[in-house]
Amino acid sequence: MSEQRQPAFNIEKIYVKDLSLEIPNAPSIFLEREAPQVSLQLNTKSEAIKEELYEVQVMVTVTAKVKDTVMFLVEVHQAGIFRIQNVPETEIAPVLGIGCPNIIFPYLRETVSDIVSRAGFPPVILNPVNFEAIYTQSQQRNQTESSETKQ
Repeated sequence: MSEQRQPAFNIEKIYVKDLSLEIPNAPSIFLEREAPQVSLQLNTKSEAIKEELYEVQVMVTVTAKVKDTVMFLVEVHQAGIFRIQNVPETEIAPVLGIGCPNIIFPYLRETVSDIVSRAGFPPVILNPVNFEAIYTQSQQRNQTESSETKQ
């Protein structure tokens, strides 16, 4: 009798892969009393490192401006290495696109808040992100693009 192996998921490492902070208008920007407008861009990506090992990154760029003047710009690539074993190939993409980013995001949030505070600004607390919705939209967009290319 062949023994069916159980699916396994392990976090091997969570780390900051890239971190950038720019305060282009220091020191005068610290005298500004107006509340900044904060915008952010968020992306994820994953790649196989070797058999059963994957790296997943959640990247965010946070830009704070007062009128047209940049207060600060923070870019963080928070990453993780995950071991995924005995999972059907069709189920790995959702794990990498939803499960892993959900694990990484709290670390990313803490890194952004910490670096902004250390730069001398009030901390920026990122709101929770629905990675399932982002993954679903990405899959739908890929299906639409592939069907348009076939026509």
